[in-house]
Amino acid sequence: MRLPTATVRAATTILALALLTGACRSGEGNQQEQRAPLPTAERQPVAAGGGNDPTSFAPLVRHAAPAVVSIAVVQASPDQQNPLLRDPFFRRFFDVPEQAPQARLSSGSGVIVDGARGLVITNHHVVTNARIIEVVLPDRRRFQAELLGSDEAADVALLRLRGANLPQLALGDSDRVEVGDRVLAIGNPFGLGQTVTSGIVSAVGRGVSREGYESYIQTDAPINPGNSGGPLIAMDGTVIGINSAIFGPGANIGIGFAVPSATVRFVTDQILRHGTVRRGRIGIGFANPAIVPANATIPAGAPVASVEPGSAAARAGLRTGDVILTAGGRPTPTGAEVRNMVGRTEVGARLTLQVQRGANRFDVPVEVEAR
Repeated sequence: MRLPTATVRAATTILALALLTGACRSGEGNQQEQRAPLPTAERQPVAAGGGNDPTSFAPLVRHAAPAVVSIAVVQASPDQQNPLLRDPFFRRFFDVPEQAPQARLSSGSGVIVDGARGLVITNHHVVTNARIIEVVLPDRRRFQAELLGSDEAADVALLRLRGANLPQLALGDSDRVEVGDRVLAIGNPFGLGQTVTSGIVSAVGRGVSREGYESYIQTDAPINPGNSGGPLIAMDGTVIGINSAIFGPGANIGIGFAVPSATVRFVTDQILRHGTVRRGRIGIGFANPAIVPANATIPAGAPVASVEPGSAAARAGLRTGDVILTAGGRPTPTGAEVRNMVGRTEVGARLTLQVQRGANRFDVPVEVEAR
């Protein structure tokens, strides 16, 4: 996202000062502590109602806002120079002067999910090609962040700050989210202060990823480009999603998406343990619900349209025409839900599928293999 010229100059000055002060250099810590999973939230509802208005979100905002941060990024700009002119000989021959590398500035939001370790979650697209990442807290503290890892498929990135007394918001349980639940979307775009919007969960299990693995939360809470990476917050004060996408070019039209906290937890745990995200597969394809005949007598599940020969699914005995009812005990009404559960399962682990074949219903353990 392009920033106005004034904002670019201000952000450049801020980042230069941050570099000169040498804030927050990386260091080695206890490896076991660094690889520990993110803390799990306890369901303790934040009291609603502020002043004389019982419907006010003010107490929830006061609880959540300190951990929502602004992120400014200096990105490496793609080199559009003629490839021949990259060669020193040709530059001297044609008397082409040396040019400083070009850079672009972008910004977004993020949320601190582990204050003790300084772990911040944001979107992958916010920090793509980042050379410098500066995080600004609501209390005006500034940190140069370390990028621990990033996952394009889920649009999730994990940063680390080196600081003390950092606030945090714990990840909640997105698997318990229901359509109609009230939510808040909070961002801190451009370091100008929090923006808060409210709405409801419009749908769950939306498969808008090109990879087909992610199952997004859809909300009508307005999500704008500067709020990318900020938290989607439930009424108990926990983070149930990371605001990621808006369905429309540049303006809110009532369709926003957030990466579920269950996916965020999987991605961040993978980064902390392996430094990258290792996703699995089992080798099955699913029928498109749009082409299944309306009068077909199919149970509430994901119909298997194909089984890849030699795959984990084939070795487990799955067949075309089977209907997967649950995966890991979770109902799977669509193929997207099955793919999401497979994608959230550790490579090499067994995922139990409940399958219906004709009149028979049985469990099939399938070992998830690497993609």
